[in-house]
Amino acid sequence: MKLFKVCAIALCLLAIGVVTAPSATADDWNRKTKVTFSEPVEVPGVGAQVLPAGTYIFKIVDSPADRHIVQIFNEAEDHVFTTILAIPNYRLHATDKTVMTFRERPVGQPVALKAWFYPGRKWGEEFVYAKSRAAVLAKVVNEPVLATPIELEAAPIEALKTAPVVVIQPTGEVAEMAQVVEPPPVIAAKLPATASPLPLIGLLGMLSLGAGFVTSLVSKRAA
Repeated sequence: MKLFKVCAIALCLLAIGVVTAPSATADDWNRKTKVTFSEPVEVPGVGAQVLPAGTYIFKIVDSPADRHIVQIFNEAEDHVFTTILAIPNYRLHATDKTVMTFRERPVGQPVALKAWFYPGRKWGEEFVYAKSRAAVLAKVVNEPVLATPIELEAAPIEALKTAPVVVIQPTGEVAEMAQVVEPPPVIAAKLPATASPLPLIGLLGMLSLGAGFVTSLVSKRAA
């Protein structure tokens, strides 16, 4: 009987370990982030504007396959300043803190928001500007700027999901995004032998046989 109880307990614990997985928090899902700007910052999107120095809330509101939609709220989260189209931006090393990158502007002009990286993630959000504004920024900062030709002033979120994205060069020329935005490096890695499910399958099989043997033995003794 003792052996039967041990096998039964082991099988229960194993089942719990197999079906239980950590669940993501709401903040991790929408990447809610509180950000404080010490100076004015230009932001793109539907409601593009220059935000004064202050505290804001960033959230992912939708996650299509190849891009994200980001909204910037006030600290109380009862007002949306802008809704921004973004595409994945890759960095080689993740950090444990939020990272915002900006496009430098001439003295006296606000910096322009470029990308946002959530703590612990290598993938971030690179923001897309309206085509006319992207052309100005690209020339001023002398680097390519992501742009969309659709009118962002009144574009609903559904329109942002399928909006075309191009790159405006400092010369004003339009380029395909694939010509400028580099994909993340492909790293081939061989999983260690312990990553194989075979040991787990074997263990389950052995425990099942053991439990069956003990059950049979107990039934015979009871008879």
